[in-house]
Amino acid sequence: MTISHVSNYLTPHDLSQLQNLQVLARQVVEGICAGLHRSPHKGFSVEFKEHRPYVAGDEIRAIDWKVFGKTDRLYIREYEEETNLRCTILLDSSGSMAYSGARSSGLSKHDYGVRLSACLAYLMLQQQDSVGLVTFDQRVRQYIPPRSRASHLRAIIQTLHETTPQDETELGDVFHELVPKLHRRGLLIVISDCFGNVDRLIKALAQFRHAKHEMIIFQIWDPDELDFPFRQWTRFQSLEQAGNRRLVDPAQLRKAYLDNLKRFRDELTAGCRRHRIDLVPMPTDRPYAEALASYLSMRRRLT
Repeated sequence: MTISHVSNYLTPHDLSQLQNLQVLARQVVEGICAGLHRSPHKGFSVEFKEHRPYVAGDEIRAIDWKVFGKTDRLYIREYEEETNLRCTILLDSSGSMAYSGARSSGLSKHDYGVRLSACLAYLMLQQQDSVGLVTFDQRVRQYIPPRSRASHLRAIIQTLHETTPQDETELGDVFHELVPKLHRRGLLIVISDCFGNVDRLIKALAQFRHAKHEMIIFQIWDPDELDFPFRQWTRFQSLEQAGNRRLVDPAQLRKAYLDNLKRFRDELTAGCRRHRIDLVPMPTDRPYAEALASYLSMRRRLT
């Protein structure tokens, strides 16, 4: 796979930060070929798992003769089979993702999410894993099933290039729709600002976890959303509801906004922690390759 395939979204500098990194699954996953990740099936692979008593019909070559010499009993050595990972990237393309503040180097949250998606797809295919893509707003707009062919990156990049943020969304409802479509357990990566009803979102995430999926949420923030820097009278316009705009004095709103923001973040963090989901803040004023490399390095140490 050449850099030219992703040059519109990833610079050589970005790729240089990621070339030695891998996205490793923390829990068992189901795949179709040998790879980096633990499988729920036992086989004859690299990592020893356990001994079990020999029973008629077992292959003689699997007998641990050293244990037989010590115990005079026949035991079979079982190994953890390694497999490839099926990863699906869920990209929020709703209107709120179109926001771009003065500190984000001209990138909207959606632009940032698109580049992050391309980066993750590139990494997955580099390590011979399968990767797919879902784009959504108030419904699923595009679904590309996971594939592991290098040429699959072209389809993902093309879809990302053609996707524009629009309409409202309620993540909980969209994710409820997706649960039955994602059958085989794997890694789901959500790229979104996660704005919406937290309770409904957490319930939908719990369904994914019940289906044995591992999950990472990259929560995209514009710095303006985190510290509300507005000081003078400002016209705020909804990016999801056309014609909904108000001219307000930010000084009167700032405390209430920051209080609501803290409550929202605390509830989402608690829900993700309860269901063992990684919630990773990604502010758009931090280079995405740098932020991703930092997270993956930490994840690898903990895997």
